[in-house]
Amino acid sequence: MGRPRRNGTGGNPPSITNVAERAGVSIATVSRIVNGVANKAGPDTVARVQRAIAELGYRPVSVGRALRSGESRLVALLAANLGNPAMAAIAASAETALREAGAVMVLCDTHDSPALQDEYLLEMRAQFVRGIVLLGAVPSPQLAACRAAGDPLVFVGRRPPDGPPAAFVGIDNAGAGREVADHFLARGMRDLALIHGPLQSSATLDRITAFRTRLAAAGAPLPAGRIATGDGIDHLAIGHTAMDRLIAAGTRPAGVFCSSDLIAYGAHRRLREAGIDVPADVVLVGFDDNPLNDWVAPWLTSVQVPYRAFGAAIVEALAALSAGGTALRTILPHHFVVRGPAGVA
Repeated sequence: MGRPRRNGTGGNPPSITNVAERAGVSIATVSRIVNGVANKAGPDTVARVQRAIAELGYRPVSVGRALRSGESRLVALLAANLGNPAMAAIAASAETALREAGAVMVLCDTHDSPALQDEYLLEMRAQFVRGIVLLGAVPSPQLAACRAAGDPLVFVGRRPPDGPPAAFVGIDNAGAGREVADHFLARGMRDLALIHGPLQSSATLDRITAFRTRLAAAGAPLPAGRIATGDGIDHLAIGHTAMDRLIAAGTRPAGVFCSSDLIAYGAHRRLREAGIDVPADVVLVGFDDNPLNDWVAPWLTSVQVPYRAFGAAIVEALAALSAGGTALRTILPHHFVVRGPAGVA
């Protein structure tokens, strides 16, 4: 009788890691090929992976089943822009809550790119993570595939893209947008402008739509020439560029709603460069009330997002999915923080 064939896995069933090592590729590459998403792998790579699978006798495990089993301690958090202090604060809250719950968080920055989001989703599925938290998701093919497979996903900040019910943690962005409009109107301020970031963010879209609708209902509709944005995803640059465009057009509003604090910072910089004082000449209202405001922006009124509450809500949503697939929808309370020459009112 011949000697038993060894597969190099120490007697344990071969894993995706063993296949990746045998083929000399990453785990994500093996996952793509196994799941029929081999568009980024050349024919030679596909052949090597398939040969390694055959030699080791590897049998792929259902990713969805592995995710739902809760065996892994890893939880992935995919953030759209970690350069934004608001997202960084929510990520920090999630990490603390997950660690206290016995999980380990893996943090990735998708830079608001559907392609990069898909790269990370594939990688995290290959790692059989316990769940995936999407802090600012954008529609993408792999995200649609994950939702169709029933993977445990929690959407944070931005509403889930169209599809089946999904777990969500966020605030009432539309309600907050109306509060900003009411703040200006209550002070008799109707000469207003709006600066916003990319509208692929449902949070931004909800904020500014509600703001404009409220102004229109009060008989003070916002003209198209009073709405500006910039290019890219850098909110500081967007604020600076958008305010420059308003100034170049001869616009001198009494108040400006900026859809994020970083956009307000950029707008403030351009106003100061033009010799316009904030808040004496122009009142800026931001959104997020990130932790830097009390230190660097005593002039900025802002909608305060409850960063510290997000972590516990995310853990609760993941636990509910693990227990029975219930998609919790949690709306956390926001607060309106008024600042000015005399400080917080």
